[in-house]
Amino acid sequence: MLKRIATIMVVIVSLVLSSCTVSAASGLKSHIDSTDGYEFLYPNGWVPVKVNNGPDVVYHDLIETRENVSVVVSPVKDGKTLTELGTPSEVGYKLSKNAIAPPGSGREAELINAEQREKGTKTYYLLEYAVKLPTQERHNFASVAISRGKLFTLNVSTSEARAEKMKEQFQTVVDSFSVY
Repeated sequence: MLKRIATIMVVIVSLVLSSCTVSAASGLKSHIDSTDGYEFLYPNGWVPVKVNNGPDVVYHDLIETRENVSVVVSPVKDGKTLTELGTPSEVGYKLSKNAIAPPGSGREAELINAEQREKGTKTYYLLEYAVKLPTQERHNFASVAISRGKLFTLNVSTSEARAEKMKEQFQTVVDSFSVY
């Protein structure tokens, strides 16, 4: 009888622990682009947005429509690696000046954090920005990687007011980004 109770307790504890590991990604859906070779998770309740001559894919929240995730795919000159393009801070700075807040856009971007992460055989730069627009302040989380001669940039954006509340979930989205 004690053996049976102990077995049941082990099963219950295992189920509880396994549900804890799933909870980090709960509330997220998967986007897989096998043609371009990338995938990521995005929040439930977000819908795709059709964009011409822009990002490869964009999703935004149905309620907080200014919250979005996008992926931009660009060619890389001379088949360079991410580390050959620069350190995480250097690449983050270049991205801020060329894509997030280019000259004449009326935006300012401050790189808050830049780190490097290895995932399998790929190198990823994880970047965080505070972005000032003429009418609002925003917060961006990004992941940058190179694969097959292309630069992949995943960017998640929200208002500065919601950044702290959404940070954990958006970090999960950024961490889920994979190129192949």
